[in-house]
Amino acid sequence: MDILVNVALVVIAVLLFGLIIFVHEFGHFFTAKLSGIRVNEFAIGMGPTIFKFHRKHKRRKEDAHAAVSSETEQDGTQYSLRLFPIGGYCAMEGENEESDDDGAFGNKPVWKRIIVVSAGAVMNILAGIVLMMILLGQQNLLATTQIASFSENSALQAAGLEVGDAFYKIDGYRIYTDRDLLFALSMADLSSADIEVARDGQVILFSDIAFQTAENEDGSESFVRDFTVYGVPKTVGTVLVKSCADTVSVVRMVWASLAGLVTGKFSFNEMAGPIGTASAISQAASIGLQQGFVSALNNILLMMLIITVNLGIVNLLPLPALDGGRLVFLILEAIRRKPVNPKYEGIIHAVGFAALIGLMIVITYSDVLRLITGKGLGG
Repeated sequence: MDILVNVALVVIAVLLFGLIIFVHEFGHFFTAKLSGIRVNEFAIGMGPTIFKFHRKHKRRKEDAHAAVSSETEQDGTQYSLRLFPIGGYCAMEGENEESDDDGAFGNKPVWKRIIVVSAGAVMNILAGIVLMMILLGQQNLLATTQIASFSENSALQAAGLEVGDAFYKIDGYRIYTDRDLLFALSMADLSSADIEVARDGQVILFSDIAFQTAENEDGSESFVRDFTVYGVPKTVGTVLVKSCADTVSVVRMVWASLAGLVTGKFSFNEMAGPIGTASAISQAASIGLQQGFVSALNNILLMMLIITVNLGIVNLLPLPALDGGRLVFLILEAIRRKPVNPKYEGIIHAVGFAALIGLMIVITYSDVLRLITGKGLGG
């Protein structure tokens, strides 16, 4: 039975990952259609086609020698579901090559193209806000960053922190929400952290604080929370404001994590692709099932929230083949009032795409290795 449950959770995780990709690509698709750009194919997944259908559309054609216009049937959009749930795409006419079609991507004003390219990431972040609202809407009170009480023998209280203090920074990481607080605590030096709190309109620094910890089964130590924070009443307004603020916190967390990869704070082994992501979602669901179905569902929603925001932010990075890379060329075009030579842009995106596919293959191999041996590449 446990095997069947785990298999079901993995299948659910894969489907949810596909849903996140759908949200991203739908952002491109929807704004492309609104902008009058012809979409040749809208696909979820990569590789061989499992299912597809083709929908033609009609376009009004003006006849210069006639008093009336006529409708002609044009090639429309192919909608397809592909085998591997590791991506998707919205293939627009004239996106990567020159086209004489009036509905070609390259023939539209640059501001429309900027909106279309940005829309995928925006949709992911908006989806994150909606998921955050669902999670926060279940709470009786919304957590703040202000200390309400300490547990017995609290290390933070012994260090000089007081009830009413609001966390301001931990090891230099600025605290705006309780989600920032949890992330900062997970990243902090447990034996010697610098904590700044806001008290009576002033920021007070406590240096070299040792947190209360507990030893894990593998011999490592983890933080033990020895304080509680105040909550504020839940209303439509407070849920909406906090959902936006918490989503910004997730965005900051993603950027901090990316910076950690660049600086070496996190190892390559800690990166995960679709397989690793599905495994992480299923594990989160399994842990939640120990407490009940609702807890399992909330764990899945939280993982989805982090992934969808992560997808949106990473896609905005100014790297070739990503949406952010295309935005760089569009912004240059807007500034120069003429496009970059399509030949050079195409070469740059092709090289970037090849590098991206290579990275995905390596990460996927690391995911499989981690599932089999417990350690990925570099682990």
